[in-house]
Amino acid sequence: MSTKNSVLISIGFIIGLSIMALILSKGFISYKELDRTVTVKGLAQEEVKADLVIWPIKFIKASNDNTELYKELEDDTKKILEFLKGIGFNDSELTVLAPSVNDKFAQSYGGSDRIKFRYSGFNKVVVYSNNIDLARDAMKKLSKLGKEGITFLQDDYDTRVEYMFTKLNEIKPKMVEKATQSARDTALKFAQDSSSNLGKIKKASQGQFSISSRDKNTEHIKRIRVVSTVEYYLVD
Repeated sequence: MSTKNSVLISIGFIIGLSIMALILSKGFISYKELDRTVTVKGLAQEEVKADLVIWPIKFIKASNDNTELYKELEDDTKKILEFLKGIGFNDSELTVLAPSVNDKFAQSYGGSDRIKFRYSGFNKVVVYSNNIDLARDAMKKLSKLGKEGITFLQDDYDTRVEYMFTKLNEIKPKMVEKATQSARDTALKFAQDSSSNLGKIKKASQGQFSISSRDKNTEHIKRIRVVSTVEYYLVD
């Protein structure tokens, strides 16, 4: 091999290494640029009206005659059902539970002489309805039955009124879209402040939907929230 050929081969080899180094260098820089990311969270929140109410109406009686006590509970049950149907509820929305009666003599140890009424009992009528406004109106008018001698138990755990929202699937897509847009707006602002451009989404995750009452006084109004977490690439 001539000296001239050797020189040409050496020059070609050096040029090839230079080109390869340049390509690798550019590739590394490009990779690092793509590796620059920003992670943001987007919130979507809606207030909606509950569409299902569960209202347990609990009432009590006391007597020294067990048979009479059951009859009085039965009479009160009929009055409550008539009242609710008169307002507008139908049979499918009303459930009558079995009465519960307690014999205080059977539970007393030496102090039965101080017991005024031997038997006490209660029963429940449960309203299960999608008509929230009707139920809330009926709650305000229930005192009418109190004037007729029915004693209601309130503020017990098992008499708490429950309001629910069951149509979450209908508003999910819209809320996810709003949460994602909120995250993108935050990412755009960050990119602008850092003199960068917002690239594609690297990864994203959607948090769980949460449903809570707006406050303790308006539990029939529900607040729905969802948070989306999105990671974007940043490019110059």
